[in-house]
Amino acid sequence: MEIQGYNMPEDLYYEEHHFWVKEEGDLLVMGLDDFGQKMAGEIVYVQLPPEGKNLKAGKSFAKMESGKWLGKIYAPVNGELVEINEELEIDPTLINEDCYGEGWMFKIRPDDKGELASLIRGAEAIEKWILADIEKYSKEAEK
Repeated sequence: MEIQGYNMPEDLYYEEHHFWVKEEGDLLVMGLDDFGQKMAGEIVYVQLPPEGKNLKAGKSFAKMESGKWLGKIYAPVNGELVEINEELEIDPTLINEDCYGEGWMFKIRPDDKGELASLIRGAEAIEKWILADIEKYSKEAEK
């Protein structure tokens, strides 16, 4: 689904800081969404924490930066970090080039997949959220 130039697939879950999540068997794959990567600009660095790290929903567990921005990466659910996309160490711009594919960031084994219900999902919810953030960030840019 496209919302004012942002590609936001309806079949994904979204965390409020613009990270997407999709189910892949017992695991969850996570990455930065199209809105997030366009707002950040070219990603130049992603901190890749060690596999096995315990994650707490809503808490930051890594950082990323672009030429104009330094941001935190927040856990979408409670669980264990089981895999990192090591390609991002070599080429973090994969996030900009293919944020929903080759630019994935982490794989998480959730403590409880039921926690996905607290994330943003479905065309109506995604559109409402993205339009609100477009308005919010355009007002900040005017200041």
